[in-house]
Amino acid sequence: MTINTDALIIGAGPCGLFQVFELGLLGVKADVVDSLPGAGGQCTWLYPDKPIYDIPAVPICTGAELVANLMTQIEPFGPTFHLGEEVVGLQVVEGGFQVRTAPGKEFLAKTVFIAGGVGSFQPRKLHLEGAHALEDRYVHYRVQEPKIFKGQRLAILGGGDSALDWALALGPDAAAVTLIHRRDDYRAAPASVAQLKARAASGAVEIIESASATALRRDGERLTGIEVSLKDGTHRSVDADHILVFFGLSPKLGPIAEWGLTLNKKVIAVDTEAFQTNVPGIFAIGDICDYPGKKKLILSGFHEAALAAFAAKALIEPGKKVHLQYTTTSPLMHKRLGVAD
Repeated sequence: MTINTDALIIGAGPCGLFQVFELGLLGVKADVVDSLPGAGGQCTWLYPDKPIYDIPAVPICTGAELVANLMTQIEPFGPTFHLGEEVVGLQVVEGGFQVRTAPGKEFLAKTVFIAGGVGSFQPRKLHLEGAHALEDRYVHYRVQEPKIFKGQRLAILGGGDSALDWALALGPDAAAVTLIHRRDDYRAAPASVAQLKARAASGAVEIIESASATALRRDGERLTGIEVSLKDGTHRSVDADHILVFFGLSPKLGPIAEWGLTLNKKVIAVDTEAFQTNVPGIFAIGDICDYPGKKKLILSGFHEAALAAFAAKALIEPGKKVHLQYTTTSPLMHKRLGVAD
């Protein structure tokens, strides 16, 4: 089945979400694709608790709060999200662009907006012999069904928010939890660090710091544990039924590099009138686009989204004038926002 859409947005980070809003104000409904299993991009997956100070009229908010507010803001426009799906193919066809995702979903889009930050994010993998074969069964890079870890012995690798949050969340129902971190300082929220260390002091969890995983222990196709090397030269063997790896996410430009777009290193060249690429109908906003004077700021991406939306509307409805209307006074804007009397 082919999904027909006026606008396909690749990337569900803050700029991609605001692109939904700007298109919605102009009466354009969007589909949004992202390789990650949830919306928010870096703000959700890399620094959800990190304070942001440069969003206009918002003195301070966390990454998670910014994403939540953007999701609320776009509710009136009913975007359709396709999450956990990486775009792997794009070609120009009659009527727009044929876009394909890794699961095999196809879109026919009149316009395409690339808002993928610095590319699609992929989890940094555990590079130990046998890890790939155990992936999604005993070695995990995200938690999709927490209930499968109930009563299990868990080894959690990492020192960021995700590692500590899941150590705290899964700990009460697990048979045992061991957090293994390569340093003795953490990238997680201080409150989470304090809470985990309090649990460790009570014996509820074990923390192994300044350590790195060196090998997996297996019994046939089943994981039984992990070998760890400590900074002082000693070694530990940790019993584990599952390993949860939270080394963070790494950006990958991926198939975008093969779409015939003009690239400047790993970013896409655009004009500053419409933030359109060298391929008419394909726009790029946010950190992935490049032009003279470009600043990689969220607020810059919001501006880019607004101008790209006006240019796209003109392509979607050729020959029809696109009027600038204000949300403060326009009855049509109020109707689209769902605030009309």
